[in-house]
Amino acid sequence: MEMEHDESVAFSIDRSSRTFLKDEVRLSVSGRLSKSGSSRRRLLSDDKSRMKRQRSSAARGLDGLRFVDRVMSGKEVDAWMAIEKRFQRFSADGKLPREKFGICIGMGDSCEFSGELFDALARRKGIDGSNGITLDQVRAFWEDLTKEDLDTRIHIFFDMCDKNGDGLLTEEDVKEVLIMSASANKLSTFKKQAGTYAALIMERLDPDQYGYIEMWQLETLLKSMATPKEATMNSNDTTDLAKTMIPELYRNPWRKFMTRVFESGLENWKVFWVLLLFWEMNVALFMWKFHQYSLMKSFQVLGYCSCVAKGAGETLKFNMALILLPVCRRTLTAIRETYVAKLLPVDENINFHKIIALAIVIGTVTHTIAHLACNFIRLSRCPRNQFQAIFGGLFVTQPSYMSLVLSIPGYTGIIMIILMAISFTFATTSFRRNVIKLPHPFNNLAGFTSFWYTHHLLIIVYYLFIIHGTFLVLTVGWYNKTTWMYLLLPMLCYASERLLTTDHKMRVDTIKAIIYTGDVLALYMTKPIGFKYKSGMYLFVQCPQISRFEWHPFSITSAPGDNYLSVHIRTLGDWTKALREEFAKACEPRQKNPTERKLARMETNSNLTLQESQAIYPRIYIKGPYGAPSQNYRKYNVLLLIGLGIGATPFISILNDLLHNLKQSKSGKSLDKRAYFYWVTREQGSFEWFKGVMDDIAEHDRDNIIEMHNYLTSVYEQGDVRSALISMVQSLQHAKDGVDVVSQSRIKTHFARPNWRKVFYDLAATYEGGRIGVFYCGAQALTRQLKSLCKEISKQNITRFDFHKENF
Repeated sequence: MEMEHDESVAFSIDRSSRTFLKDEVRLSVSGRLSKSGSSRRRLLSDDKSRMKRQRSSAARGLDGLRFVDRVMSGKEVDAWMAIEKRFQRFSADGKLPREKFGICIGMGDSCEFSGELFDALARRKGIDGSNGITLDQVRAFWEDLTKEDLDTRIHIFFDMCDKNGDGLLTEEDVKEVLIMSASANKLSTFKKQAGTYAALIMERLDPDQYGYIEMWQLETLLKSMATPKEATMNSNDTTDLAKTMIPELYRNPWRKFMTRVFESGLENWKVFWVLLLFWEMNVALFMWKFHQYSLMKSFQVLGYCSCVAKGAGETLKFNMALILLPVCRRTLTAIRETYVAKLLPVDENINFHKIIALAIVIGTVTHTIAHLACNFIRLSRCPRNQFQAIFGGLFVTQPSYMSLVLSIPGYTGIIMIILMAISFTFATTSFRRNVIKLPHPFNNLAGFTSFWYTHHLLIIVYYLFIIHGTFLVLTVGWYNKTTWMYLLLPMLCYASERLLTTDHKMRVDTIKAIIYTGDVLALYMTKPIGFKYKSGMYLFVQCPQISRFEWHPFSITSAPGDNYLSVHIRTLGDWTKALREEFAKACEPRQKNPTERKLARMETNSNLTLQESQAIYPRIYIKGPYGAPSQNYRKYNVLLLIGLGIGATPFISILNDLLHNLKQSKSGKSLDKRAYFYWVTREQGSFEWFKGVMDDIAEHDRDNIIEMHNYLTSVYEQGDVRSALISMVQSLQHAKDGVDVVSQSRIKTHFARPNWRKVFYDLAATYEGGRIGVFYCGAQALTRQLKSLCKEISKQNITRFDFHKENF
């Protein structure tokens, strides 16, 4: 057993021995190893000082490298006598055959391992061992194997593994070494998995995906693993070990930064080119107007203050016009179906809307300060003679500071600043999501409703903005007052979407309303004539009994083939809470079996006719449908759908659509799509939302087209003693009647959170070489992890993951 252990250690340590050769054979430009084995050996023998320095850092871990039992104990003569006796027993015609070499020198029956060692020694000595070797040659082999010189032993094992002498190990080389070591240690199971373990080693030690491993990487890794327990690694060893796992482009801080910038540019090129064009336009407009006013007579009095104010004002015209386009939803929905969608980041329209708002804030502040702190002061204090010479044709009398402030451009500007400050403040995340808790009596000011109403103050701002630009003093001629020119087309586009196009409100009748545990309201409504949509789209809902002006977006959960519309609304704000309360008046408690502790819910009376039900239900209007990232699911044959909580809603529509097509497909003909749906929620009652869908999938999906995975994070993961009995009951009940005790559906519920890395790797292995569409809807927290996994695994495999996200 000790001999077998020694052979295993020899295998491990030898791989590190090859790393000593890294510096000697590194290419001067690319930094990769040379493929010349002879050059490598010559440099090794000529550079003993380097080997001594290397030994000082690694000798503790490599002293254990040996091929046979420890014989350097004063009994070397006795050991050789035993080898001579075995030679006489196994030799034929004075030569020892290759297959008996291991037994002869005391390596036991490790035929495969000792055979490779025999070939390596023969290559080193230039001996043809095909017909066996003589006793003198055995003596030479044995002396090399038992030398105290660590370098010789390292070199032997290096040659044993590196058969072609190129100084590199490919995945196939690693696999052969693993098989050889497994055979020596009688690890049959390990031997069967050698290919998998070889791929794992390549994945860890070949981060640049060159297809081979450098010796220095193996050296660094094996130093850490072969170091005796009584010795500890120093900080340099640890740092070097970490570097073996880091791609070459990331080892230098500057290259790491530049590589990440480059990779980010490739991944987000649509966003970058639009942002680059946007800021270039702003800079160009600013510089153009700045230069124009530097040539005017007013520059003699106002100086660069007027140039800065007018430059900032020109960017304001451009941005106030541009900010309307990202919220023209109908236009964006139409663009999604065209080739232009491949060039524009249509899914980032709201983020672009925010960036433009930031540019407006910057332009407003600059424009206002330049006027109030400089232009107005210089204009009111200008010497009368100079004022009359320059501004005599524009002013009847020289204005004072306050008269300038109270002029039409002055007070319209002040009112616009106040309204925009209110609107922008309530549009921030903290106010819009009611994160900030204001003191009484202002505690009800924050929230989505406040954001909705204050954002509509911008309608007044636009009218004031046109007036502000029309009464400019220093600009003469209507054709030079270009504010209306900037705003005309975007305002018409936005107004037409709101008033003139098919984007008008439609009255719908409520067929059924259900209030689930967890404060989720499900509305089933009649589908208006001509209302066509795709799975993944959303619509806006209005309830006049709550507010005649507020419209709120919700994902459509019904399939396009259904004869009704449905949405699931989570109670998160004041408007949704009021809507739930309105429908609660028309709902009645409902339990399947009051004697059992089932999940209670409230549901409208299904016995009422449609006309009778409308008398008690609140009136509902809708607008839409509008495009969303999820509607791109048709581009992929394999879908990975991930929803957090209420974020499952757009995917339920997709699953309904797939299920609808599945039911309509001819017998024996399966769909060409596969969907994997992962739904993560913290509340058991959430499963009641889509229980019908889950049961339908379990009943009709005979070809496993849809694979559902429900995760309940409030329960400890399987294997935890705190959830052991729950898992036991769940298994027994599901085996008995096929119903899950947690979700009360036919889909079994998992506990805790998914192992996303395993999910992605399994799909990459299943659909090797394919392209998988990953669609995520939920909180922002998980977005970065999923996006990173898509990028990482796409690099490591030929399977490609395309990430699409929708945050709420």
